[in-house]
Formats: sequence, C-alpha cells, structure tokens
Amino acid sequence: MAENETYTTTNFVHSIIDEDNRSGKHGGRVHTRFPPEPNGYLHIGHAKSICLNFGTAIKYGGLCNLRFDDTNPSKEEVEYVDSIQEDVKWLGFDWDNRKFYASNYFDQLYQYGVELIKAGKAFVCDLTAQEIRDYRGTLTEPGKESPYRNRSVEENVDLFNRMKNGEFPDGSRVLRAKIDMGSPNLNMRDPVIYRILRATHHRTGDKWCIYPMYDFAHPLSDALEGITHSVCTLEFEDHRPLYDWLLEAVNHECRPQQIEFARLNLSYTMMSKRKLRALVEEGYVAGWDDPRMPTISGLRRRGFTPEAIRDFCDRIGVAKSNSVVDYALLEHCIREDLNVKARRAMAVLKPLKVVIENYPEDVVEELVAENHPENPELGNRKIPFSRVVYIEQDDFMEDPPKKFFRLAPGQEVRLKHAYIIKCNDVIKDETTGAVIELRCTYDPETKSGGALSGRKVKGTLHWVSAAHAVKAEVRLYDQLFLSEDPETGEDYTANLNPDSLTTLTECILEPSIAEANVGLHFQFLRQGYFVVDRDSSPEKLVFNRVVGLRDSWAKLQKG
Repeated sequence: MAENETYTTTNFVHSIIDEDNRSGKHGGRVHTRFPPEPNGYLHIGHAKSICLNFGTAIKYGGLCNLRFDDTNPSKEEVEYVDSIQEDVKWLGFDWDNRKFYASNYFDQLYQYGVELIKAGKAFVCDLTAQEIRDYRGTLTEPGKESPYRNRSVEENVDLFNRMKNGEFPDGSRVLRAKIDMGSPNLNMRDPVIYRILRATHHRTGDKWCIYPMYDFAHPLSDALEGITHSVCTLEFEDHRPLYDWLLEAVNHECRPQQIEFARLNLSYTMMSKRKLRALVEEGYVAGWDDPRMPTISGLRRRGFTPEAIRDFCDRIGVAKSNSVVDYALLEHCIREDLNVKARRAMAVLKPLKVVIENYPEDVVEELVAENHPENPELGNRKIPFSRVVYIEQDDFMEDPPKKFFRLAPGQEVRLKHAYIIKCNDVIKDETTGAVIELRCTYDPETKSGGALSGRKVKGTLHWVSAAHAVKAEVRLYDQLFLSEDPETGEDYTANLNPDSLTTLTECILEPSIAEANVGLHFQFLRQGYFVVDRDSSPEKLVFNRVVGLRDSWAKLQKG
C-alpha cells in the first residue's frame, strides 16, 4: 500500500469500534484477523474482507493477523497457502510476524474439548451424519436429543481420547457440544465440534485423525490470538450465539466480538470457491489465474492493479444487508487507475494493408508522439512512418452508412500523429471478394504539428508502419458467464460464455513496444487498456486486454 494512502472511510464496523474505544472495551485495542481456508485461491470477494480487516487495523493503529483455517486437510494444499500470502501482499498489506494457522492450536483445542466434556457441556455421539440431521429438527419443530447425550463424563473422556488415538473408523463418532435441542437457532442444537477424518495434513502430517469443526476452532483461535473484533460475512450471523457460547463455556479471558457484514456479490461473477475449483479441475478455464476468473491471481494476470481493487472495495463500502454490485464499477476503477498510469501506443489488431502511392518508397520519417497526453514526465517516443502502413479492418467500409467517419472510397481521414490520407482504390481477393489492400494518397502539407496541419477531417485512425511492425498475440477477454447471476439453476456451466476469450494472432504493434516487460500497461489508442502477459517472450509478445475504453458506469453516473 502506498505510504500516503490512509483509511479514513467510516462504516458501521468502525462505528462499533469507535463506541468500544469510547467505553474502554478491549482496553482500547483493535486487533483483527483475515482467516482464509487454504482450499482454493482467493477471489475478489476475499479482497473486500482483506481490505476491511487490514484497513481497519491500519486506521486504528492496531494489528491484523493472517490465520489459515486449516481444519479440513482433505481439501487443503500448500499451493493455496502460498497463493493466499502472495495475494495479500500484492494487495498492499502485511501481517509482519503474525502469520498463524488453526493447526497451531490443535493440542489446545483438543484440551478445550476435554474441558467441555468434564464440565458436562460436550459428549461423544455415535449417530450417523444422516441420523444427526434427522434428529436436528426443523425451523418450526424442535430437535430430538441423541440417545448418547447422557453418557457419563468418564465414558466421554475415554471415547474422545480413543477417537484421537485412531481406534474408530472415519465418521463413526463425533464430539458434540451439549447445548439445547429445543433452541430456535439450529446452530445451537448440540452442534458437532470434532469429527474423525484420516487425511494427511499439510503441516501436522498424520499426527491427528480428528479435526475440529470451523465453528469450534474459529472463536477459540480468535481468543487465543487476542482478537478484539472478529469481522466475518453475514452467513455467520446465526453462528454468533455458538461463537459466544464457546468462549463462555471454556471461560476464556479474551472475548472477541463477532461482527457480520454483507459479502460481495458481483454481477456476471461466481463467488463459490467450490464451483470455481470445479471450473479449474474440469478444464473450463486454464487455471486459477485464468484472466477470466474472479480470483485475485486471475485479475492480477488480466492486468488489474492493487490500487484499482482497493479503490473498488472502498467505493462499494461495508453494508449490513446483501446486494449485487455492478461489474461495470470494477471496470470503472481500473480504467481510472490505468488512465493515469498507462503509456499510449498504437496497435492494429486486425490489419488491413494501406499503400500510400504518392509517398516515396525509400523514405522513412520519424514522427514524435507523447507517451501520455497528461503526463509529460513520461516523455515522447518516435514512430516510423513509411509508404505502406496497416490500419484496422473495421476502419474501412466500401459502402459506408451516413456518419461513418473512417476510411471509405473517396473519403479522407487523418492518421494519428501523421498525415491526412484519401482512399482512391480498393484491392480485393479474386477468390473470396474480401478487401485485402487499399490504395491511398497523402497530403504532405497536413503533417501533425506542422504549420499547415490544421485542415480538418472528421476521422482519425491509428496505424502501424508495415516495415517496422512488431508482431504480437492479443487476447481479448469478455465475461466468463452470460447470466448476471450465474449461480442460479442446477447447472451453472450452462451459463458459460463461449466467447469469453478471443485470441488474435496476427496483431501488429508500433516498434516502441518491442521490448516491453511483463506486467507493463499500455493504452492502445481506440482499443482499450492492455498488459504484457507472462507468456510473452522476445520471439512473441503476448498482451491481455484489461478493459475496453467505453465506461458504462461513468455514463450511468452522469445520467
């Protein structure tokens, strides 16, 4: 994060903290945490949580931990741990020496389980998972107590110890909190807090064959780390009574406060980590960092900047109720950021040959163009101009409609930074009839910047000199899903956009781009914002289109 960037935005979470500080609760401390599960790559929704938790700590001069909720080894991998750390740091945040894992506390959490048993607040249950669901009741009917609920403390301690020692098969027994099967809150109806699971853990190996449930490990991990404000999404609101009950039941001196906020829902975007993982594993996308994915790594490869994502998270705010944010706002944020940063250049994505017949064959001019029209510090570049240039195929029509101000037979346009040209003849492929070449003439008195360059024409085109063109592959990305809410319906893959990626292999660029490094951004004139992809090499440049130039969000706000 930039040194001069501060977090001054106030939201209801900060209002709660302000009141806590006024009352002296938590001794005026503010200590938050970001607790991802290492079972996939982070997505844009996690970016909102990262910005809120780390940003809140920065605002109040407090601390924020990074803690991995690694309580389900069957779905966790070191790859995900590494990617999460990379994403948090890329967004501009640092946990210093406060990187923790729920697995750090497995010994202590087991002892808490024993303490609950000895206090008569937990028991070992032999019901199957389906039987537990059947006994749980409904929203309108109370649950039914397990026949194993009244086992003696001694038997429960012995069984729990034997569970730990691996004497029972997976799923044959669980440890449940003993609360209230008649509670109106289903989460309080004797929830499962430990289960048997034989899976090698990425940190503890095969030491454990029992693992705590999230609802058990999370509040106690918060307490062990001295967290003051445990900020999570709205789906955990009904879990808050259990969170508080567990802290009270183990009588922990630190009592974090759980605060729920609305998760990010983005139009045309799927946020289910399970479904995103399926897209990767089933080959619908090229990987977690496919630029069409809403993952932070995908957005990074697409060309989004951390500044734009932090700006987006700040603009959408923190609310108490769920809503859907228009994807156009995210695009608006990256346009605003890149408009200031990106160098300008010319690229022809679908080339059409133009021969300027009255221009000398053996002459090459070096024209001068600014790298950024509003940032003179970025300097100028030289663009070669010669007799043969390329323009976009779409910038020519043989029989144009009215108000088509690009090139057509007998019509004039200006070539950006260069001259006015006029189309005289059209050359077509004899077999297909497709236009393959234009024969034009130029007006030498109309050179840009020259004394007589003021003659007006309505169209200005970008172009590239044929003899100096740099070849490139350009990848054009569109929404991965056609539906605004792609998770509706049983088969979300039915909403996949077959045109979400278009790869153009015959693109040509001006030579100033030839040695552009991976990650460098450009605004290709009239085309949009692009970034050099990691697949680039000296032999072949590869660009991703980050976003187009048309800003529907800005137009909506003006309207």
